Amino acid sequence: MKRMVIIIAAAALTACWQPAPTDTVESLVANPERLKEVRRLCREDHAKMGDATCNAAAEAFRQRFMGDGKSKYTPQPAPKD
Repeated sequence: MKRMVIIIAAAALTACWQPAPTDTVESLVANPERLKEVRRLCREDHAKMGDATCNAAAEAFRQRFMGDGKSKYTPQPAPKD
């Protein structure tokens, strides 16, 4: 019985100490306020935030600025002389 209580307590503590989810490019694109915060944190302390998070923030910023690459602009054909 005592062994069972220890196992259950260990399992509960393990579940509580799971690492926080990382920011993905998609989640940052969808949440501009979080993107702004992550970019600020990367500027202040890049080593603490890590390359993966800062690279994801940079890519999310690029995607928000440039769009999805499917241009809505269609240029007019060149005039014929």
